[in-house]
Amino acid sequence: MKALITGASSGIGRDIAIELSKRKYELIIVARDAKKLEEVKQELNTNVKIICMDLSNIDNCKKLYEENKDIDILINNAGFGDCGDFSKTSLEKEILMINTNIMAYHILTKLYLQKMKNENKGRILNVASIAGFMPGPLMATYYSTKSYIVRLSEAIREELKKDKSKVQISILCPGPVNTNFNKVADVQFAIKGQSSEFVARYAVNKFLKGKFYIVPGLKIKLAKIGAKIAPSNFVAKISYRMQKRKIQ
Repeated sequence: MKALITGASSGIGRDIAIELSKRKYELIIVARDAKKLEEVKQELNTNVKIICMDLSNIDNCKKLYEENKDIDILINNAGFGDCGDFSKTSLEKEILMINTNIMAYHILTKLYLQKMKNENKGRILNVASIAGFMPGPLMATYYSTKSYIVRLSEAIREELKKDKSKVQISILCPGPVNTNFNKVADVQFAIKGQSSEFVARYAVNKFLKGKFYIVPGLKIKLAKIGAKIAPSNFVAKISYRMQKRKIQ
């Protein structure tokens, strides 16, 4: 069995790689930082292929698929965020974010899903966020990218059901996690973050059991329910206050 993991050089991606390696999966780990990928490889006990690649480049996404079609599991995890008033944040950074958080997921999900459906087997895990269920003032672009992943995955799940396909798709929706994301996004969370090791272990266990919504932790499960039943303008106000406290 073989799994391909994007954004595997640190955080959740790295720890998912470790968890799958414990379960004897061969791995293809993808990220931009070759040195960090080599460090991850040293922690793994199964065959590992390293691919140093920037997935904000659309052609790279297509190349990744063409050169690595033979996999059983796809883990879309690469991504980053930013924090600040939408009128003041960097457009260039946001375009890179959209390309990484949406376009790379969309392309890889589509290409691998087509192959998996033809073979009637395979699993896809899209790493989203609890942010995907609510508006995110002061992190507008990031929240929007995660909402896209949630809705895309939900739609694909229904199509697979109607086709009676054996292909599985799932979404991982954690809350704050102690990873390099916080540094890149320039935020500090008011809620204590979970460890990426815990999130990855929880995610892999639930994913391999076929669960669709994978939401680690009781507080985050409650936040998902609250975001679903509360008016969006109320959720936006609460979210704004939370984001405001994050800005350094």
